[in-house]
Amino acid sequence: MSIREYFLNIIICFCSQLTLSGLLNFVDGLWSSCGDERIIVFTTNHKDRLDPALLRPGRMDMHINMSYCTSRGFKLLASNYLGIHHGKSHHLYGEIEGLIDSTKVTPAEVAEELMKSEDANVALQELANFLKRKQVESNEIKDEDQEAKRLKTDENVKRIVKNRLKTDERIFRNGRRRGVRGGRSLRSATRSAKCIHSIFD
Repeated sequence: MSIREYFLNIIICFCSQLTLSGLLNFVDGLWSSCGDERIIVFTTNHKDRLDPALLRPGRMDMHINMSYCTSRGFKLLASNYLGIHHGKSHHLYGEIEGLIDSTKVTPAEVAEELMKSEDANVALQELANFLKRKQVESNEIKDEDQEAKRLKTDENVKRIVKNRLKTDERIFRNGRRRGVRGGRSLRSATRSAKCIHSIFD
């Protein structure tokens, strides 16, 4: 059986139903069927959700975290796509590096922007514009999250105050029914009720 036939059989089996056991057998089968050295790349956004049996040495020997792009990564991409090597520099480098360090952007997004033009000036200007847009969007999202937290806090405060108002009104009503005049809890309830009504009116 050729490697191609082996892969086709595995893909047909995977299309019907995928289990952890099937995946482990597939990975182990790849290693045993390949006479030459092979590199198999698995990607995931949630490594913490994977079964430890899949991550053990022998199945996945090296774990590489592909994080957001850094200034160093940007320089490497600029060298690869635009031919701007380490000895040379561009007048937009400083601005772009500052934006990359303060914005969450993937190397793929940076590479996509750099591939839009063969002219380094145009490509780097487009990248700078893209990073500025991305930074504005990121700030808007942060502001929305902070506003949502603030509103949630305000709602919690209002709920607590309303519960206090209900309790104080019950104390006030019970005191009036019993004919109690004055009293610390009755005066406190009256003050709280007036204060709360003024807040919500």
